[in-house]
Amino acid sequence: MQRHIAFVCAPLYRRAVQLQKKGEHPHAVFRSSRCKVGVQRQVRFTVPGLRATAVMPTPTQAPVRVQVPRRELGEKAFGFTLVRSEFVPEIQSYVRVYKHDRYGTELISVVNDDENKTFGVAFRTPPSDSTGVPHILEHSVLCGSRKYPVKEPFVELLKTSMNTFLNAMTFPDKTCYPVASTNLRDFYNLVDVYLDAVFFPRLTPDTLAQEGHHIELDAVDQPMSIKGVVYNEMKGAFSSPERVLMSASQRALFPDTTYGVESGGDPADIPQLTWEAFKSFYDRCYHPSNARIWFYGDDPEDMRLQKVAEFLDAFAESSDRPPSMDPKATAISVQKRFAEPRRVELPYATDESGKFYTTVNWMLHDTVVSLDADRMLSLVVLDHILLGSSAAPLRKALIDSGLGEDVLGGGLESDLLQMTYSVGMKGIAQEQDTERVADLIFETLRKLSSEKLDDNLVLASLNTIEFRLRENNTGSFPRGLALMLRAMTTWLHDADPVLMLRFEEPLKKLRERIASGEPVFQKLIQEEFLTNTHRVQVVLRPDPDYAKRTEEAEQARLAALKQSLPAAEIEKIIQETQRLRAKQAAPDAPEDLAKVPSLHVSDLDRKVKTVPRHAENRAEGVTILSHPLATNGIVYIDVGFDTTQVPSELLPLLGIYAESLFEVGTHREDFVALQRRIGRDTGGLRAAVLTTQQVDERGDGAVIQRLFLRGKATANQVASLFDILTDVLHEIKFDDRERIRQLVVEERAGLETRLVPSGHVMTASRLKAQYRRSDWVNEQLNGISYLRYLRALQKRVEQDWDQVKADLERLHQCVISRQGVIVNVTYPQIDEVMSHVDAFLEALPARALSAAADTNAAPALDGVSLRPMNEGLVIPARVNYVGKAANLFDAGFRVHGALLLAARYLSNTYLWEEVRVRGGAYGGFCRLDPRTGTFLFLSYRDPNVEKTVDIYDGACDFLRRIQLSRDEIDKSIIGIIGDMDAYELPDAKGFNSALRYLTGETDELRQKRRDEIFSARIEDFRRLADALAQVREHGSVVVLGASESIRRAESCLKLERVEPALPGTDV
Repeated sequence: MQRHIAFVCAPLYRRAVQLQKKGEHPHAVFRSSRCKVGVQRQVRFTVPGLRATAVMPTPTQAPVRVQVPRRELGEKAFGFTLVRSEFVPEIQSYVRVYKHDRYGTELISVVNDDENKTFGVAFRTPPSDSTGVPHILEHSVLCGSRKYPVKEPFVELLKTSMNTFLNAMTFPDKTCYPVASTNLRDFYNLVDVYLDAVFFPRLTPDTLAQEGHHIELDAVDQPMSIKGVVYNEMKGAFSSPERVLMSASQRALFPDTTYGVESGGDPADIPQLTWEAFKSFYDRCYHPSNARIWFYGDDPEDMRLQKVAEFLDAFAESSDRPPSMDPKATAISVQKRFAEPRRVELPYATDESGKFYTTVNWMLHDTVVSLDADRMLSLVVLDHILLGSSAAPLRKALIDSGLGEDVLGGGLESDLLQMTYSVGMKGIAQEQDTERVADLIFETLRKLSSEKLDDNLVLASLNTIEFRLRENNTGSFPRGLALMLRAMTTWLHDADPVLMLRFEEPLKKLRERIASGEPVFQKLIQEEFLTNTHRVQVVLRPDPDYAKRTEEAEQARLAALKQSLPAAEIEKIIQETQRLRAKQAAPDAPEDLAKVPSLHVSDLDRKVKTVPRHAENRAEGVTILSHPLATNGIVYIDVGFDTTQVPSELLPLLGIYAESLFEVGTHREDFVALQRRIGRDTGGLRAAVLTTQQVDERGDGAVIQRLFLRGKATANQVASLFDILTDVLHEIKFDDRERIRQLVVEERAGLETRLVPSGHVMTASRLKAQYRRSDWVNEQLNGISYLRYLRALQKRVEQDWDQVKADLERLHQCVISRQGVIVNVTYPQIDEVMSHVDAFLEALPARALSAAADTNAAPALDGVSLRPMNEGLVIPARVNYVGKAANLFDAGFRVHGALLLAARYLSNTYLWEEVRVRGGAYGGFCRLDPRTGTFLFLSYRDPNVEKTVDIYDGACDFLRRIQLSRDEIDKSIIGIIGDMDAYELPDAKGFNSALRYLTGETDELRQKRRDEIFSARIEDFRRLADALAQVREHGSVVVLGASESIRRAESCLKLERVEPALPGTDV
């Protein structure tokens, strides 16, 4: 589930990259190239034959402003004993380890100046079967507790907290409950609710039924069905072949341990989970002796100890909980090594165009407990050498082979007791080619192990890892949580939790070994891969009938069950169905809701958060924006080119064009050399296409399209960064047909893979494109239309290459120029950068080729006609994504800040209760875009279609009849202000400020919206109800999902068009 936690915490980094690729910004949409060149960090050492490179400052023991209580080792406080205390310069923090005197619970207290405070409690939760018990418990403990006896305190916190993170996570061997907030009072409110949830939950058979599974039956003559939040979630998860492959690969490597089962739950096994097994698992695992507790940030340490002590003391006093447990009862056993390699083959659900998937998977020799930090870091760097960029030799060999469409597998997995490595390909046309993929992997590894590795390859990979460690840029993910998960690598298994927080000494040793000429990575390849017999090749075989057979088998089992039951039992199931629904629908008592802690509106800052920004407007429409923010020595550069004049026939090509900029090479160097140069001399470069629109009273402002080139570097590397940008823009070479084909195939395969897990995103894109031109452009660059375009483009590359090449060259001329360019710099000393910016701008062409200059072309937006329509898009899945939308501006309404508040309230109350809790979907929510005025309902991994649309249509009645007190409205205000004031790192602050500048979203407008939210009244909720009545009557519906579900709903929803999302799917 998590990859590469050690040192770089790569799953979090990859999540940050995914967010960057999605361009998650409230009012803008990105179509971004893959960040195949990771952020890179230059080091001061010399590989023979290479020049020394630049360096970022090494952390020192700088004073932490937060006061740390003076305590000696062995000193007691609040029932804890201090057993370890040290300063860790790599994270600029004091780290203290406390042990609870009664239960032995370990608490790590990380004290520093980070205002984004983080807390987490984690339990070792190894399952023995695939019923999903740890996953269902993760959901269930958050459904009411001793102090907070409401149905879902978690949802109440979503409504009323200013949290920067609020969630829970199930891993193969642990369950974590983390929270984060920048507000001290809010932070401890969150901590209090979570501690009460995990130690004193109100677990009942109804909790298991709602969150796990239960049989529903509405009437004697109706069919039975299985419902449950986790059950539906995992049905959706197992509709993704990559998710199936990941699970199968892990299970095949560990047939004899807890890693040999599916901790999230296999849909075929989840209905077998009994209440007795559920409760027994909780009693065994959720005990203080099995808990690990983490605090991080600038809150007082004694508050941490006192808060936890309060709950552990209460636990000791409770009569219904075991007084003690043996922590060894949850210890993870070691998998015995295979004497010979193995092979596993299994089917997956697809359409007629489905292809094969395969991975080769190794269990490595060491456990994370026995492994030292030096070898761990060496493995992390080796992983990047092999797969970390498009120029990485193993990745390149697989892509160049043409045997499949893209590389997959995830590489190094260091989050299990025994580490693994996985690599393979997807989109393999012939079954026999799965063996050729495996042969190629070993052939490439043998070659790499027997030769000297390219110095630039090694240096670029080492710099990548070091830059990530030093920059510690986790995006919107709290740094404290990233560090907690890094520490968990060893801490979960009772080993040193601080080991993975330090990296200076392992880096120093690795640099010295490389500089001495030692073949560090060749040895690792030989030991861990070539002579390692504990490996499994897993092959996924496409089966167009698999989903249908699975669904029919489930229905047959339910029909047989119903047939076998006496009439009295059937009537009991009907009554239980009605009883559970009534219980779910019953509101919480006001006095219980009042117990959930919350901030007060008076605690909030009524002034909008601003970012210092200086704008310089120059001739030819050039704009220089600068944000003097503290960036720890890193310069963040964003260069945006206007693409609104791109001809219509070239618009969808923008995606592959952006992808190719740093991926095809120049007249001076091929793409491998370019990638390694970027890795060696910068902190990373990538391209992203932005689509949004200007602020406008009618919600129909001018469309903004920009190609952004985004980079980062240390101050003394800025010249190198701009040199690379200049070379790429002036010397790019589009004549490598095979490389372009690879990029198209990879992009198409990636989008197809995301159809099921990100179906709600595709549904939203399809709907929004019906109402505003900016969203229409986004759908052309990101949605189903783009996916279909890529399929056609792949054929054009193969059959009409000269024209494709000419189109790319022409597009380059249309985009790259000095006219209207915007340069955004985030760095405190802008003067140090400006000479490089000036030289870069001066070298750009004065003007671009416009569509107007081509008598046969017109800008892409000319002649765009938007029309709402209902459509069904069929995918090979067992769940659905249901959307309904309309534009409120077009219906005569004005977007007001209070309407945003009402929409958020609607998501967290009515839609959560109706779509998720009672409907069984994994998620249901709504969004109002204040810039365009488009209102959107969406569901996620939904077993229903018509029922969900009916729920959407009932939203206006819900808002008309609710009675909200001033206190309830104030609580909602707290939640939305928390969203608006989301924590940002410096690079995000600078870039989002630049986007606001582009769109005309002034601080005055933001303040106006904020004031409207603070002054919201119940009448504003009624106004949204009136608007949603228009959505009910005139809104359009898009359903992405299973053929059978869509066909059943076709007449009821008046679907004008039902077709495969992609050719080949059975409709």
